[in-house]
Amino acid sequence: MKISIHCIGYLKEAYWKMAVEEYLKRLMPYAQVKIEEYPDVPSKENATSAMQEKVKDEEGNKILKKLKDNDYLIALDLNQKQYGSEEFSAHLMNAMEKGGSHVHFVIGGSLGLSDALKKRANESVCLSKMTFTHQMTRIILLEQIYRAFKIAHNEPYHK
Repeated sequence: MKISIHCIGYLKEAYWKMAVEEYLKRLMPYAQVKIEEYPDVPSKENATSAMQEKVKDEEGNKILKKLKDNDYLIALDLNQKQYGSEEFSAHLMNAMEKGGSHVHFVIGGSLGLSDALKKRANESVCLSKMTFTHQMTRIILLEQIYRAFKIAHNEPYHK
């Protein structure tokens, strides 16, 4: 099984990198997980909505170029369905079957996802209605993927 997580922006702080490495290590028995980082496009504080859409399009196109037509893509989107941990586990295992054992997740930039990326996604999920930094979102997603595998394999996980 393979999982690719496409992220706009880079992790700079050592503690975020350490957290990512810890979860990648924990996930090794279950799946090959790869993080793909893309540079964010600078946006002015007072950018018009047209300028913001241009930024999202530029960021989205970087990811779209890396995807194959048959890749199964799950977009993280605040306006979509939220899952409990057990539901997410079952849902992820189902997505792995649909995606030929390779699932791609995408975490957009600070302005969100481009319309083209949303349309390309096979589905969209919401981690939380709360707003998190992109660094935290990456860690939370990795933790939930790890938890999903533990649940799917009927293995204990601290609650």
